[in-house]
Amino acid sequence: MGNHIELSVVVLCYRAEEEIIGFIDKLKKILDPLTPNWQMVLVGNYIPGSDDRTKDIIFELAKQDSRLKPIAKPKEGMMGWDMRSGLAEADGDIICVMDGDGQFPIESIETGYKMIRDSGYDMVKSYRETRHDGFYRRTISGVYNSLFTILFPGFKVNDANSKPKFFTKKAYQKMKLSSDDWFVDAEIMINVRRHKMKFAEFPVVFEELTNRKSFVKVGAIIEFIRNLIVYRIREFGEKAE
Repeated sequence: MGNHIELSVVVLCYRAEEEIIGFIDKLKKILDPLTPNWQMVLVGNYIPGSDDRTKDIIFELAKQDSRLKPIAKPKEGMMGWDMRSGLAEADGDIICVMDGDGQFPIESIETGYKMIRDSGYDMVKSYRETRHDGFYRRTISGVYNSLFTILFPGFKVNDANSKPKFFTKKAYQKMKLSSDDWFVDAEIMINVRRHKMKFAEFPVVFEELTNRKSFVKVGAIIEFIRNLIVYRIREFGEKAE
């Protein structure tokens, strides 16, 4: 791919299998009018020995379109590790990361890209104004965002975990992300706060996940809360030095 890349979209495809085919087709139709110089990084990391066919599917799709960049490694972590694997391979001046399960409206790519391209923001993200994903997920998200507000006062973010998220390449490189688990979204926003980045949010409708159960388990919730507290204590330590 010889052209300069203006936009890289990192799609988290874990266990999407055949459903990712239609998702990618729809995403292409949205990206083409936005910029001719886009790239799609498809993250199909997998658990060795599992029956997940996603890795084979994304490599087959990439044979048909050089703008698709597949990544499939044996998993060494959860969503955060997948996200960092994809972001590290993104070549664009602007980088977007999104889930490939269709819960977030794929059309929001256009809104977020135009906001960050035309406004001078370092980072732009969605927030879930309307949610159809059930009481369990809404409750978890509410707890997450309330704790974030309490522990990191003076920094208003409506929905830390929401995607898609867009960064300039420069902003992403400043973040030096390290989380391997579900905390990575909060780590991104903590970095936005720490580096005093200019950011904005826009509303989306979050759909119900009908084809599988949520990957967010009780252990992930506990780990998330622990990490929030650890990062806050670490910030206090940095200010005391």
